[in-house]
Amino acid sequence: MRELLATTPEMLWLFGGLVGLLAVASTIGAVLSRRAGTPQSIEVRANLVARINAWWVMVAVLAVTFLLGRAVTLVVFGLMAWFALREFVTLTPTRTADRLPLSVAFFVVVPAQFLLIGLDQYGTFSIFVPVYAFLLLPAIAALRGDVDDFLPRTAKLQWGLMITVYCLSHAPALLLLQVPGFEGRDALLLFYLLLVVQMSDVMQYVCGKLWGKTKIAPLVSPSKTVAGFVGGGLAATAIGAAMWWITPFSPAVSAAMSAVIVMMGFLGGLTLSAVKRSLGAKDWGVMIEGHGGVLDRLDSVCFAAPVFFHLTRYFYTP
Repeated sequence: MRELLATTPEMLWLFGGLVGLLAVASTIGAVLSRRAGTPQSIEVRANLVARINAWWVMVAVLAVTFLLGRAVTLVVFGLMAWFALREFVTLTPTRTADRLPLSVAFFVVVPAQFLLIGLDQYGTFSIFVPVYAFLLLPAIAALRGDVDDFLPRTAKLQWGLMITVYCLSHAPALLLLQVPGFEGRDALLLFYLLLVVQMSDVMQYVCGKLWGKTKIAPLVSPSKTVAGFVGGGLAATAIGAAMWWITPFSPAVSAAMSAVIVMMGFLGGLTLSAVKRSLGAKDWGVMIEGHGGVLDRLDSVCFAAPVFFHLTRYFYTP
C-alpha cells in the first residue's frame, strides 16, 4: 500500500486551520467559564470546555496518525473499532457461552477486517463481516450448547460488529480508492469525511442550544431539535461545499456529498441513541471527557462512512 503523506500543502493548511479554530474556541470557553451564572449555565460551560479540550487531543491524534502513514492510520481506526465494539458489548447482556464467539470477534474479525484494507483486498473486505463473520459467529455460539436467548444474543453481537467494525472500517477504506487525477491525495477524502461529520455534530449542538425548542425524538435523544438539525446541517453542508478544493468533486457535488454525510450522520446518532436508551444508558462509555465513550463520538461516522465510500467509489473510480 502506498504511503500516506500528511505534509501536503492542503493537509498543512487544514490542520493549521483546525488549530486556529480550537484556539479561538478555547479562548471563548475560558471567557465563558469565568462569568458567574446559574448552576445550569455553569454546568453547560464546563461541558463545553471539556469538549474543546477533548477536541485538542483528538485533532493531535489525527494529525500524528496521518503523518505516520497508512499503516498507523489503519491501526488507529482498528483500535477505535475495537474499543467501540467493547463499549457496545459491555452494555449488551452476554452469557458464558458467548465468550468464544466474542473472542473471535475481538481478536480475529477486527484485525482481519483492517488487514484486508491494508492489503488492498476490496472484494474480501466488503464481504468478510457481512458474510463470513455473520455465518461463523452464530455457529460457534451454537456449538457451545446454550440456547437461552440465543437469537437476541447472537443478533446483538452481529449488529454491534456490523456497526462498530464493518461500517467504521469504510472510513480508512477511502485510502483504497484510486480516483483518476487525485492520486496521492486520498487521505484528503478521509479528512473531508471526518470534518463534515464532526462539524455537523458541533453545529447541530450549538444551534440546538441557541435556538432549539422543538425536539425531533424526545424519548430517543432529548438534545436533538429541529432547529439544531436544520441549522447545523445547513452549516455543515456549506462548510463541506466550501471544502470542494480538497476533493475530486465540483462545488455542487461537494455540497450534495456533504448533505448525504450530514443526513447519514444524524441518522446514526439517532439510531445508536435509541439503542442506548433501550439499554438504560446515557452514554456508551466514559473514555472521552465531555463526549462519553468512543462510540458516542463515532456513531455518526459509522453511518456516514459506508455511504460516502460507495458513492465516491461508484461515481469517481474506474
